[in-house]
Amino acid sequence: MAQLVGAFASSHAPLIARDWDILPTEAKQKISSGFSEMRSRIKKLCPDLIIMLAPDHWVNFFLDNLPAFCIGLGPEHGGPPEPFLSPKFQYEKIEGHPEFSRHLADTAFESGFDPSLSYNVNLDHGFCIPLWKLGLDPLPTVIPIFVNELEQPMPSIKRCFDWGRMIRSAIVNYPEDLKVAVIGSGGLSHSIGEPNMGKIDERFDQDCIALFSKANETEIIEKLVKNLPTVGNGSEEIRSWIIAHAAMNGEGFKLIDYAPISEVYVGCGWAEWKVS
Repeated sequence: MAQLVGAFASSHAPLIARDWDILPTEAKQKISSGFSEMRSRIKKLCPDLIIMLAPDHWVNFFLDNLPAFCIGLGPEHGGPPEPFLSPKFQYEKIEGHPEFSRHLADTAFESGFDPSLSYNVNLDHGFCIPLWKLGLDPLPTVIPIFVNELEQPMPSIKRCFDWGRMIRSAIVNYPEDLKVAVIGSGGLSHSIGEPNMGKIDERFDQDCIALFSKANETEIIEKLVKNLPTVGNGSEEIRSWIIAHAAMNGEGFKLIDYAPISEVYVGCGWAEWKVS
């Protein structure tokens, strides 16, 4: 049987890649330290497979076709097309796991979800900045799950909790002996293309960290539904963290690090959920 060995989350600010060579030393050290510690913890778990959650930034989808959830089913996935990242990214293709991804899709449909499916996707900076900075070698196989965190209507926070529990069910009911880790990519607070672009809401970020640490599902849903509309459109990416949290039954959250890094416009966070 497959085993869920842990879950993680990190930010994916595109300026981490675009401006890496000109970022202040302190910012680079903070970012590198967060990903380095996250890498160390992932390597100790030796996952064979990573289920990764992130939004699509208009690479595979647009307003005329914007699924709430899409599972990448292909045997491989294309690397980032963005010119600020593709020269830096170490993999031209990222290996998938068609058998498990189809099992995941079947579990979703059996659980009352209706995800979109694609055998041919490119993974943009939402997926590839964490993979780049983690530098896992060899890279485990990756199943990407695209979550609409960019444009309303988005899946509700409650729906994301349900989705995370469905992922857990798919893992524990898969017959092959696999170690599986979940990574949520996105957040924390930031604003893109809005009048307050570049603003980081540290209070919101700290509140989220506290919620993951000690709040129950009802309280998390109530607080996020109330606060998300006020803290910048990029903050909607907290859905990736919610799904990882739910996959771990809402237990074991440990903050790795947090830093509001104004140079990349994002309240950057790194976290782990440990198996109890």
